[in-house]
Amino acid sequence: MRLGVLVYIEKDEQILMIHRQKRDEHQGFWLAPGGKIEANEPPHEAARREVIEETGLELTNLHLHGLLSFPDLGDSPFGDEWHVFVFYSNSFQGALREDCPEGILAWISKKELTSLPMWEGDRIFTPMVFQEQPFGGRLLYRGNVLHESQFWNL
Repeated sequence: MRLGVLVYIEKDEQILMIHRQKRDEHQGFWLAPGGKIEANEPPHEAARREVIEETGLELTNLHLHGLLSFPDLGDSPFGDEWHVFVFYSNSFQGALREDCPEGILAWISKKELTSLPMWEGDRIFTPMVFQEQPFGGRLLYRGNVLHESQFWNL
């Protein structure tokens, strides 16, 4: 089992996203900044660290908005079972990196987000990030196809 974070950063009705260029299962998809939680690292600290590493921005507020589970029945594109903490921030300082190691950074209108190439599950839960009610979810992928999904309020 692996633990990860995703951080949706908002500015002027736009969300900071990464068009993944790194050669892995996410290549070609748009994702929020994030990544793996290191051993003994609290999730909120991992979120802040990943955002600095990938974007150069330092978050001045951070709110947990969701918790996602990605089970692995042996054919997950993610190679393991994942539990991902989903955060939201609308306050930061610093300058945006021009050389993101994961891909190309871009501010995308909230209205356009789900029209971008992204994992099918991300298309479902991304609008939930911007609602007041925290959410939970379980997304089962078989290969690159979302086989089953469930969501609930926390």
